[in-house]
Amino acid sequence: QVQLVESGGGLVQPGGSLRLSCAASGFTFSRSPMTWYRQAPGKERELVASISGPGLSKNYAVFVKGRFIISRDNGQNTVYLQMNSLKPEDTAVYYCKVNSGGMDYWGKGTLVTVSS
Repeated sequence: QVQLVESGGGLVQPGGSLRLSCAASGFTFSRSPMTWYRQAPGKERELVASISGPGLSKNYAVFVKGRFIISRDNGQNTVYLQMNSLKPEDTAVYYCKVNSGGMDYWGKGTLVTVSS
């Protein structure tokens, strides 16, 4: 079955960096667009970045453009989110998502806390 496991979250100071990973299994990863979302306390889940199956097309939310980079390793079935110049407002649980067979699958998320 489809499984997505996020990792790499933690506590970081403003201006710092983190790299999130999402390890995927149970579907044809290289053909599947992948998306990172986040959900801050008391707020709705929002899209952060997406990447096409081959990794050639990437899209970013306006609030992370120029700071975050999405990438993937199809040999390792893993998608990454490099987060730079982090701000306190980036504090959230970060999730990866895939649509496989017409259904959306989500990981359990990884918590990123940006605080001094």
